[in-house]
This record gives sequence, C-alpha cells and structure tokens, in this order.
Amino acid sequence: MRKYTKLLASVLLTGTVLLAGCGATSDPSTTNEATGEKITITDFNNREITVNGVPDKIAALSIGETNIIYSLEGSLVGRPTTEVPLQWESSYDVREIGTTHEVDLEQIAYVKPQVVLAHNIMNEKDVAKLESIGAKVILTSGNSVADIQRQITLFGDLLQKQSKAEQLVAEIDSKLAELAAASQESVPALIVYGAPGTFMAALPSSLAGDLLSLAGGTNIAANYPQLASYPQYATLDMERIVESNPQAIFIMTHADPEDVKNSFIREMEASSAWNSIDAVKNGRIEVLPAELFGSNPGTRINESLDYMSKALHL
Repeated sequence: MRKYTKLLASVLLTGTVLLAGCGATSDPSTTNEATGEKITITDFNNREITVNGVPDKIAALSIGETNIIYSLEGSLVGRPTTEVPLQWESSYDVREIGTTHEVDLEQIAYVKPQVVLAHNIMNEKDVAKLESIGAKVILTSGNSVADIQRQITLFGDLLQKQSKAEQLVAEIDSKLAELAAASQESVPALIVYGAPGTFMAALPSSLAGDLLSLAGGTNIAANYPQLASYPQYATLDMERIVESNPQAIFIMTHADPEDVKNSFIREMEASSAWNSIDAVKNGRIEVLPAELFGSNPGTRINESLDYMSKALHL
C-alpha cells in the first residue's frame, strides 16, 4: 500500500491546477549560447531564473519534461526513475535521479546539473536543497494541453530552440483543430484513477479530464465536489453515475493495469447498480496506457488525444 500511496500522490499532484497568472514567459533579453550572454526565463511559479548561456547539463524529475527536452533536440544528464516507457530511446541511457515525489539528492549531486526541471507544487519544498548543490530549479507542471504547450515554449527559450518549440506547439494546435472540426457526437464518459482498493473520478480540471473534453467526450463527473486533498478528483458517486449512464469508462493507473482493472470489476460486482450502466453492459471499460495518461506525457500529448478520440468514438 505504501507504494500505491506514493504513486497516487505523484499522479494526482502532477495535475494540480495552474493559476492563469503563472504561465511560462521568457525575458525579452534572452540571448544565445554563442554570445555567452545570460538567459532569463520565468517559471510557472513566477520565479525568474537566469543561466549563463544554454545549459548542457539538465536533469528532469518527470516524464513529460524528459520527452519535451529530447523533442527540442536537447539532452539530459539525469532522468526520472520510472518503469513507464519514454518517448526517446537515447533517454534510457541517462542516470535515474528519483521522481517528483521522491527526489534522489545524492544522484542529482552526482550528475552535477546546471538546471533541474521540477514540479511547481510537489518540489517547491525541494528548491533550497537543489540550489545548495549548485543547480538552478525551474518549476512547471502539466495540468492541461495548454499548460504542456507553455512548457514546450518555456523549455524552447531555455535551450534557444524557439523555432522547434513553435513547430511542436503548432502540431498540437493542428491536432486540436482537427478534433474540433470532427462532426462526432459527444460521448458521456467517466474517467477513474485507480490503484488496488482506491478509485476516484477525474474532474475536468485534471489533465485526463481536459483530454476527454478535447477528444469529444462529456465528463459525467464534471459537477462532482472536488476532494480537499486532491482537488482535481472526486469521490465516485454511484447514484449519480447510474443517473448519468456513461457510455464508456476509462481507468488510468500507474499500477499493474490488469490488476487494477480486475479490482475495479470486483468493486462493480459488489454493487448491482453498475450492471445498469451502458458502459458495463457493452463491455466498454478500458485501462488507458500509463505513458499517455498516467501523468503529463509532454510531446506525446497528440498521441493521448488520438487515443482518447478513437476510444470514445468506436
């Protein structure tokens, strides 16, 4: 259970809501490495970070940031410890340095990064420790597709890869326009975060909820009261679920997918009310791939959108 508790905190806090005023911006004085001049950026917590030229020793604590840096033709000296597949093969050779919920300071000190990419809520408490070993800390997170686009822009400024960043952002915009133009009926659906014995409904304010909406789904839990500890999630309300009658149920998890699905099915079997729901009667219960939905997937977000759209509109 300790393992699942840590994973639960990591997944849920990864999607913490970003305040509109904390978007990533770049200082207009940003310059390139060739001149040896300073680069100043502003992270999601409105902190100004200045580095001397383009950093060539960067460490990332989460998968999304790892995928973005490599997609911007950069590289890392430290990557998150994870069993979830990464987008770029070359990133597997990089030393593991822990995760956003369990920072391995010893390993980070070993790789001596100039910059550490960390989570703007979970790792705010770790900034002083990371700075004590000589690293600058950039705090971001991915609560929505728009937030991921801001991350790409921010890291593009950091690496002086603005043109590449603009291309990646434009590709996401193109995918969103494609989905918006599709004349498909909205599908009522429920997204459940699951670990064995723990199930919660994802709200529209979560990344998964944003993906559902953009891909053409209607989140039946949209008006559920948020949990105080995890504000982007809600307690499953059986009566309201039956009333809304979702046509599809999606489960996202960091644990063993089949184990979690079987655990959820056992929970449904304990209540006959589930059997009246179309998604259950039609066998439309699906575990979403962790690399696309378990947390911020970074530059794989178009794959997440495609997957959700196809799963909704069978």
